[in-house]
Amino acid sequence: MSRSPVAERAAVDSRRVRQVYEVLARVYDDCFDWALGPGRRLAVGQLPLRAGQRVLEVGVGTGLSLPHYPEGCHITGIDISEAMLHQARERAEQLGRIDIDLRVMDARELSYPDATFDHVLAPYVISVVPQPERVMDEIRRVCKPGGTVMVVNHFRSSSRLLRLVESLLSTATQWIGFRLDRSLDTVLQTAGLELVRVDRVNLLGLWHLVELRRRD
Repeated sequence: MSRSPVAERAAVDSRRVRQVYEVLARVYDDCFDWALGPGRRLAVGQLPLRAGQRVLEVGVGTGLSLPHYPEGCHITGIDISEAMLHQARERAEQLGRIDIDLRVMDARELSYPDATFDHVLAPYVISVVPQPERVMDEIRRVCKPGGTVMVVNHFRSSSRLLRLVESLLSTATQWIGFRLDRSLDTVLQTAGLELVRVDRVNLLGLWHLVELRRRD
């Protein structure tokens, strides 16, 4: 059975993202952590983690956030890029922690049962993935009722002029792995998630930290 045009386009976009990050894996930390690190660290620090809880990080990348999780919680990190995960595994090994599980996985199809994780973190993923609404639905599905979903991302500006610039730039930036014109509504309108707060983070406040809670 042939796939629909939407599914076919999503598959092409997914392959492109994988290829881009296979190339970026070795230089990602040096190129991006100076700008994106503060938001990532803040998001981990704001998760209400307790000993024995399970947290899923969607788009764990090279594992830059791993050193910031408290001891006693179990961390599962997924990413579509094996090359990025290779860096994350090396980082986890250096930390000497045995409570970190890293897997290659498509965020649109998480292979976990409903309500598996106490909390979910998605740093800089919504700008990258095809079908971001589907990714948010999967994040909501695997999060336990009452659990926290933390999203860090750049979202489309409220300024008409800046929105135009972001839309034009996204034509180019999508070829290096991300878009600038994703709407905040992509996150806020996810069924079953309620907004707790939105804060500006990182350089010039150009990114947002969005805290949501899974409804019972």
